[in-house]
Amino acid sequence: MTYFHSTHDFTVIIHLCIISCALLLGSTLRSKIEFLRRYLIPAPMIGGAFLFVFYNYCVDGLGLGSGPHFLEELMFHLLNISFIAMQLRIPANKTKKQKKGALWSNVAALLAEYGLQCTIGLLAAIFLLRQLLPGSSVALGLTLCLGFELGPGQAESMAKVWEGAPYGVQNAGDVGLTMAAIGFVIGSVAGVIFINRAAKKGWLSADYVEKLRNRKVGTGFFKIRSEQAVGSYQTTVSESMDSFTLHIALILFTYMISFLFLAGLEHLAALGGGKILEAVQGLWGINFVISSLCAILVRKTIIAANCEHVIDNHTCNRIDGIAVDITVASCLGAIEVAAIRQYWPVIVVLTVLGIIITCVITPYFCSRMFKDYSFLRFLMIFGTANGTLPTALSLVRVVDPDFETPVAQEYVNSTGLMFIFALPILALVNWPAKGMVWPFIGITSAYVLISFGLYLKFAGKRAFAKGGLFRMPENQD
Repeated sequence: MTYFHSTHDFTVIIHLCIISCALLLGSTLRSKIEFLRRYLIPAPMIGGAFLFVFYNYCVDGLGLGSGPHFLEELMFHLLNISFIAMQLRIPANKTKKQKKGALWSNVAALLAEYGLQCTIGLLAAIFLLRQLLPGSSVALGLTLCLGFELGPGQAESMAKVWEGAPYGVQNAGDVGLTMAAIGFVIGSVAGVIFINRAAKKGWLSADYVEKLRNRKVGTGFFKIRSEQAVGSYQTTVSESMDSFTLHIALILFTYMISFLFLAGLEHLAALGGGKILEAVQGLWGINFVISSLCAILVRKTIIAANCEHVIDNHTCNRIDGIAVDITVASCLGAIEVAAIRQYWPVIVVLTVLGIIITCVITPYFCSRMFKDYSFLRFLMIFGTANGTLPTALSLVRVVDPDFETPVAQEYVNSTGLMFIFALPILALVNWPAKGMVWPFIGITSAYVLISFGLYLKFAGKRAFAKGGLFRMPENQD
């Protein structure tokens, strides 16, 4: 079947229509099946499961064999757009500063997740995966962190680079996407199990337990107009230009700046050649970092020009939400069955390690390190360690539906500082694929040691206190 008629090519539009149908199907099934709602399975993930089946088993006879490649490219660009949308938001004027203890406790927890997932994943690849799957690249151990901690967009864009020269790691992007999808499932299902266990074990105060008992599992849709929330505000007069159009234009303008910066940098590096050029070319895999920095520059320029009134944070949130939803669905659709068959021992081992880190180690140190709202703060760390920020917010919203606590905002404030700490890992992410495994493990081990030192500082006498998986009841909340 051909999708080129007369002078028009419908191929891209057909792929977008297929993604849209999957999203609609996912939201419909979620509204009808209680299990999917109770365990907070996102509608894009349900739709993505159908994309996985479609693009693996139905495209050959339909002339849509380019689908997986299209989804990968779409995820790469939407990841960058998502980060730009987040960074363009105008910071709110804070009437109350965040406590330094909460800031650094969140940083310590995030450092621990990065360090543990990278280090343990690579060590498993060295000592175990080579036995289970001889000839596999040790770099695949890093997909544990790329998939679980960073999410599908980053996992695909970074691991995909390893498939080309000079690395030659076959289907690395598919392994990263598979790990990201597994992380989403663990984050949603295990997160709800933790919440139910918290209500029974006294990890939550009586007020929160009462909220849980009165909570109704919704369909995912507002049924009456009075329940509908305001999604965005107009910052332009529509007779001139629609406000949404302005925000899209501003985001794509920023994206163009990041592209021109990297392209220009690569052109200059080509004059020097060798390792300099190779290092600069590796930056395309972490283009979302460059895009974020460009967005910060654009935002500061707009503020300096006293034009911040043209940006509506709610509209930026909507655009970010669109990008994340399509990315999550495309993540599953882009996975190839052949890659799962080839690397299933790798995927199984890394999944087991990911569960141990996030479901055993994480609640242990969070319950002893955080001094207030310990379970809610654990949910934030747990959700992002198994998926993305939306996963974490969905879990926290179950217990704190109106975000009355400062937990979510304080976590978001901490990510800016953590972003700086994460730059060495992001910049050197290709080292394991080059064979420089032990130097990279040395760096990630330093993350573990630093986070452990911060843990001892903030946990104090509670650091090694007995009390099981989650020690501290939230009496102070």
